[in-house]
Amino acid sequence: MAEFLRVGNPAPDFEADAVVDQEFTKIKLSSYQNNKYVVLFFYPLDFTFVCPTEVIAFSDRYTEFAKLNTEVIGISVDSQYAHLAWIQTSLADGGLGGDIKCPLVSDLTKAIAKAFNVLDPSVGIALRGLFIIDKEGIVQHATVNNLAFGRSIDETLRTLKAIQYTQIHENEVCPVDWQQGMATIKI
Repeated sequence: MAEFLRVGNPAPDFEADAVVDQEFTKIKLSSYQNNKYVVLFFYPLDFTFVCPTEVIAFSDRYTEFAKLNTEVIGISVDSQYAHLAWIQTSLADGGLGGDIKCPLVSDLTKAIAKAFNVLDPSVGIALRGLFIIDKEGIVQHATVNNLAFGRSIDETLRTLKAIQYTQIHENEVCPVDWQQGMATIKI
């Protein structure tokens, strides 16, 4: 695997097929620049075990991200057709149950996972990478989890709020476990 995408650098741009509101469309990452923050989360595959818990959790909290002027985008190496089938499949049958608010991007060529350095070449799927990209298109946060366990939506929201706070308050930093409304440190 190539060197990990460094925080503070521009996010690699991409344009790819996606499913939004159960319709096929194209998503271009740079179209959010100067407008919204982006939480970009990679997951291994549709119709698996941990992945639906993450996608559903991000979707369930989508409004919280929207209130923070943030788009949440999921990406896997599945096709847009597999994404749509997964969305339309009932929860009981291993699907997402129909109402997913966040776009799901197809990275069938694996180019996006490679660009973000989260592709596991031994199995050809993306690791659980998560990137918070600011309105200028700069990566402000990056994590990668093993395939066996999911991420914390609460921690993603906490980190996003800290990023946004420190970008507005340039002479302040957020200490460990900082939550919105808590004291910061003046520098």
